[in-house]
Amino acid sequence: MTRKLYDEDSHLARFSAAVLSCEEAGEGWALTLDQTAFFPEGGGQAADTGRIGPVRVLDVQEKEGRILHLTDGPLAPGTYDCALDWEQRFGRMQGHSGEHVLSGLVHSRFGFDNVGFHMAPEGITVDFNGELTAEELREIEWEANRIVWENRSVTAEYPSPEALAAMDYRSKLDLTENVRIVTIEGVDRCACCAPHVSRTGEIGAIKILDFMRHRGGTRLTMLAGAAALEDYRAKQDQAAAMSALLSARRDALVPAVTRVWEELQAARYELNGLRRELLLKELEARGETEGNLCFFVPSGFDGQSLRTLVNAAMERCGGMAAVFCGDDETGYQYVIGSKSIDLRAGAKELNAAILGRGGGQKEMIQGSAKAPRSVIEAYFA
Repeated sequence: MTRKLYDEDSHLARFSAAVLSCEEAGEGWALTLDQTAFFPEGGGQAADTGRIGPVRVLDVQEKEGRILHLTDGPLAPGTYDCALDWEQRFGRMQGHSGEHVLSGLVHSRFGFDNVGFHMAPEGITVDFNGELTAEELREIEWEANRIVWENRSVTAEYPSPEALAAMDYRSKLDLTENVRIVTIEGVDRCACCAPHVSRTGEIGAIKILDFMRHRGGTRLTMLAGAAALEDYRAKQDQAAAMSALLSARRDALVPAVTRVWEELQAARYELNGLRRELLLKELEARGETEGNLCFFVPSGFDGQSLRTLVNAAMERCGGMAAVFCGDDETGYQYVIGSKSIDLRAGAKELNAAILGRGGGQKEMIQGSAKAPRSVIEAYFA
């Protein structure tokens, strides 16, 4: 039985341990130690990584009562110095403890349970079985950070079955024995097997990044500690770059972006009008025909311009009026119309000929084609 040092001291980053066994496991090896500070995956928290002597610990799993350290090399029996990838571990502790603070506050204020939890480098997702508003989450976030500033104690214990039965605590499972309870003073009490900080001040900061309705409840994404700081730095860098591009103060980026967007929309509207005029002039130059009319235009034309051309061309041809937007390398978007041919009925045959996909109404269909221009032109000729 391996002694679980991570249970006794969550801040233990270096220790010595004896290798009890070493077995091949897939492309690596599985080691058991007499004691370990490497936390095996569990409770929503990923396994620790680090070193045992000269070998890297890539993963840690607990299976059938054994804690297996999956490494990139074998080790002979003996005692070795061990080290966790501490910044990674501490960041996870900050995030996990921050999640307990948020979940405890939501539970005590609204009575909602945490029914889903996932930790990832880009953010921690938490699912609650009740709907929360943006204003309510802002208030919860402020209260959570106030608890961080108050530096409250965080403790872990294995209460007796009798003491556990008398406790009011959060848990996703119905547990009865060997239950580890993590308590954040005056905020939360929750069943959890993962390492946590010792005091809330170590969390640093708690930030809710986003939230959405999810299965009748609320899913939020959050960060805490070093991860929250890195996220803030990245967003500040983006804001500084946008400020320079728009010649606007950082606190005035929204009106600056709105102004540029409105100018872009106006320019796009004018451009599309000019493009429609150009297409219609090209149509006039083609003249009328009892057969088909087929046009090719470069990427960038909007759908309305293409439909305007086809509608006008339908009045000047006895067959199909078609416009293809794109090029041979990226493929084409098409609009095809006709007053004499049932295009919906013939769409399957047409698409087969031009390697296309699409459909629509009797008089007009739209879609995409992968055939080269020469093949398309030959079909409509």
